[in-house]
Amino acid sequence: MTESNDDVRDDLITIGRIGIDIYPLQDGVGLEDVETFGKYLGGSATNVAIAAARHGLRSAVVTATGDDPFGRYAHRELRRLGVDDRFVGTNADYNTPVTFCEIFPPDDFPLYFYRDPVAPDLTLRAEDLDLDAIRRARIYWATVTGLSREPSRAAHFAAWDARGRAEHTILDLDYRPMFWESPAEASAQVSRALEHVTVAVGNREECEVAVGETEPQRAADALLERGVELAIVKQGPKGVLAKTREETVEVPPYFVDVVNGLGAGDGFGGALCHGLLEGWNLERVLRFANIAGAIVATRRECSTAMPSSAEVEAILGEIENVRA
Repeated sequence: MTESNDDVRDDLITIGRIGIDIYPLQDGVGLEDVETFGKYLGGSATNVAIAAARHGLRSAVVTATGDDPFGRYAHRELRRLGVDDRFVGTNADYNTPVTFCEIFPPDDFPLYFYRDPVAPDLTLRAEDLDLDAIRRARIYWATVTGLSREPSRAAHFAAWDARGRAEHTILDLDYRPMFWESPAEASAQVSRALEHVTVAVGNREECEVAVGETEPQRAADALLERGVELAIVKQGPKGVLAKTREETVEVPPYFVDVVNGLGAGDGFGGALCHGLLEGWNLERVLRFANIAGAIVATRRECSTAMPSSAEVEAILGEIENVRA
């Protein structure tokens, strides 16, 4: 991967999954009966970088594709969507992964990952990383999936060691059981990871894997006890809770007609990064991120569904007018 430019400081660097989403253009139909599909760039860390770019952040993703047509598409699409691809490597031994889903609104979206025998993003090594760029980034975002196997796991810890638990070092608790041998293994690795980050973000089920708690207040407290400075617990239709050692904030949900809920968390993540860098108060950050995620849920795809700041602000303005 290329050397960092001393004159360039990324607003956001994410590390983790990249792939191609093959999503049905028909709702309420099993994959065996779907006749038409759309092709989109995907992968959680990739989607967060794209979401942040939609809010004007200079974002980059650390990952790898195969040396194949889908890999070439991924590079092209990243650039088109405003994400720097200079840290995206190529592994000729493995194919760029694809992911299928089924769409049964409002709350059933089964995922089918094709990442065997291993996805290129999990072959990242510590020596592949531009540690100086990671150290200097205003926000560094990693996901739990990257801890699921070596050498990716060691690469993640090398990046955290280089960064030294700097401000806005974020762990997305994005737990996918199909990537792990057992929940116990995931819990052990997440426990180690929490010692290196300052912000943790996850839903109630992911918090259970991370700290053994599903009740939002207790989960947030447990995350703070592990040393994070900001704990965010997403509660779906019950809104979002965030806690620091000085402040507790809860915001209600923004209800929408859901088309596909799979990218909402990534839209939330990119918007969260924007709000943190803007220096907003915690309530405004959460409201903005919550609406951004909800907008994505009204759209079929993930990466190209990410809203602009103007779209989010328009809805925030409508809500404030109703309150007034």
